[in-house]
Amino acid sequence: MAIKLKNINEQTIIITGATSGIGLTTARMAAERGAKLVLAARNEDALQKLTDEITSAGGEAIFVVADVGSEGDINKIAAEAIVNFGGFDTWVNNAGVSIYGKLEDVETRDFRQLFETNFWGVVYGSLVAARNLKANGGGAIINIGSTLSDRAIPLQGMYCASKHAVKGFTDSLRMELESENAPISVTLIKPAAIDTPYKAHAKNYLGTKAENPPPVYAPETVAETILHCAENPTRDVFVGSGGKAISLFGKFAPRTTDLVMEKTMLDLQRSGEPLDNTEKEGLYYSADNSLQERGGYQGHVMESSVYTKASLHPIVTGAALIALGAGVAFLASTRNGKNQ
Repeated sequence: MAIKLKNINEQTIIITGATSGIGLTTARMAAERGAKLVLAARNEDALQKLTDEITSAGGEAIFVVADVGSEGDINKIAAEAIVNFGGFDTWVNNAGVSIYGKLEDVETRDFRQLFETNFWGVVYGSLVAARNLKANGGGAIINIGSTLSDRAIPLQGMYCASKHAVKGFTDSLRMELESENAPISVTLIKPAAIDTPYKAHAKNYLGTKAENPPPVYAPETVAETILHCAENPTRDVFVGSGGKAISLFGKFAPRTTDLVMEKTMLDLQRSGEPLDNTEKEGLYYSADNSLQERGGYQGHVMESSVYTKASLHPIVTGAALIALGAGVAFLASTRNGKNQ
């Protein structure tokens, strides 16, 4: 079945983890483009501030205080979307947390808490979205995975495991819905390292502040990709060529990639700066109400990804490359003609 998705300005979009980083950037961008929004996160003050910001600018938004690890809270999000907007068109499972530390050093309860958010939150959200969208003409489910859905790294082992699990679940759900001819697009987005407050919201066993290994991309690169996939059925997409490269190296040279990771990633993820208290219990507490999109990365942040834009627009990119090639050939032939 050919899946047709609405334009963003005709959609109601649910976003989990909406008050910081990728979720916040996506919410603001979607509001600017005219979408109605259902914003979900754990911090009520932050949700109220964001909703007021959007509505005062002429947008439409409601919020739901929710922990995505609770199936009841996920059901509440869907119910509020139905009561206030008559339903929804796109569900973005964005909420996520991490743990920095060697696997042997991390408490089991922290592993379980991470999976409640990163995996079960996606499962609950996707299944509730699928049931509602099947009953109401279709739409899009967009799950935020990671480059680490394809290739694991040290010091974030359980985060990698959760994102591998998200990939497996998302792929299975997509096949099952396709086999039913359900008019639902299921997308897995796999960002590279992104400059968000992700590190500050993680639980940290390193004894030092965590750092993103380069290359690091702006959250807008992911938000633009999310909104593209909300309008255009897309199976999966990497955000950032750095992430795609890591995935390819891991696939075609796994042992060499292991050795490179062991030599580089143990140091690249440690900043050397002392921890503060918030980074010791980030799994269990909601983000503050400061509505931060960025995480203060000290190195160079890539504000766009040519690779990702090309992968989302292959026909346009191919046509541009053909035109460029033809232009170069024409100039070359003209120059050769003058030289004869």
